[in-house]
Amino acid sequence: MKKSENKLTRRKLLKTISSLPVVGGLVGTGLLTPQMMRGAIETPASRNFFKELGIRTFINAAGTYTSMTGSLMSDNVLSAITFGATEYVDLDELQDKVGERIAELLECEYATVTSGAFGAMSIGMAGVLAGMDEKIVAQLPDTTGLKNEVILQESHNIGYSKALTNVGAKLVWVKTAKELEKAINKNTAMLWFLNANTEEGEIKREEFVALGKKHGIPTFIDCAADVPPVENLFKFTKMGFDLVAFSGGKGIRGPQSAGLLLGKRKYIEAARLHTPPRGTTIGRGMKVNKEEVLGMLAALETYLQKDHDAEWKLWESQIKLISDSALSVKGVETEIHVPPHANHVPSLRIKWDENLVKITAEEARKKLKDGHPSIATVGNKDTIGITTWMMVPGQERIVAQRVREVLENA
Repeated sequence: MKKSENKLTRRKLLKTISSLPVVGGLVGTGLLTPQMMRGAIETPASRNFFKELGIRTFINAAGTYTSMTGSLMSDNVLSAITFGATEYVDLDELQDKVGERIAELLECEYATVTSGAFGAMSIGMAGVLAGMDEKIVAQLPDTTGLKNEVILQESHNIGYSKALTNVGAKLVWVKTAKELEKAINKNTAMLWFLNANTEEGEIKREEFVALGKKHGIPTFIDCAADVPPVENLFKFTKMGFDLVAFSGGKGIRGPQSAGLLLGKRKYIEAARLHTPPRGTTIGRGMKVNKEEVLGMLAALETYLQKDHDAEWKLWESQIKLISDSALSVKGVETEIHVPPHANHVPSLRIKWDENLVKITAEEARKKLKDGHPSIATVGNKDTIGITTWMMVPGQERIVAQRVREVLENA
């Protein structure tokens, strides 16, 4: 560009800026980037809010627990969230376009970003109950006169079915396929399956789907914590489940309050009738803002592009490091294992002979939590349970050292 043209460009820019309200008027013009906004407004980047509030942070050696605020988002996700905050868009249009993009990425019929997996279950259930009838949409959670029964296995009762009853569903518990078919009647609206408890139930996934298809009843599977493996994002819609729910803030590492509802378009479009911007529906409080919608899309794109084999090998090496460190203490035993469903990652159990290591597991976990740095673990009265997949790389060395110190000094 010639010098005179460069001056002219800057002159035009300054003239435009002078005619607009300071900072706020530039948003939406393309003249003010997020970087410029951060320069124009005092930013909180240098503030330690947690320290100001007196909240202690910790190394997450436990996993993607909501109480521990799930997972940490990548730079790609944070950039998408920041970008989303700089412009206004129509919320329905954004959800439409992002839903189409996610469906394309995951090779399913349709998708939408939800307020977590619990929110996905609630609006998915509401969509099945009300269909596209807006009068019934407004009627929920009153399901008088509607098909409102959901059949599920007794072994899948861990509390999350509350997402179904919140919108008016009635639960019918069964143990066997024979009992399930006997329970089906004119009021049966849906069959619901909890993937985390696959091994506990007598009815397995393929048979469950087949029973739904046989009787013309939609099937829903809750897969909140079932990523990794990445294949699960494709597996259950291809298996034939009509609706699938995933948490967005666990293995996918999206916003903690976001989730995914995948499956048949007719049910997801019906589910959307219960969500904002509509204001008099059962799902009004399950709002997902534009920043979360974009953050969830960016998280999914980033997750699908990962080298999952390399990541798995990293987790295995991290777990082995901590295991070896613990085993250096006399009387300690370890077990490296991978849960078959939900939180399917290399994990470690540590236990010991309390005659040699004179501390209980609960005391040891408390010392890890109260020490410096604080380390959050799981376990029971006999074990310390550790995973590394939610750690920042390098923190596994700190955990290995602290575990050994706590056990050695008992």
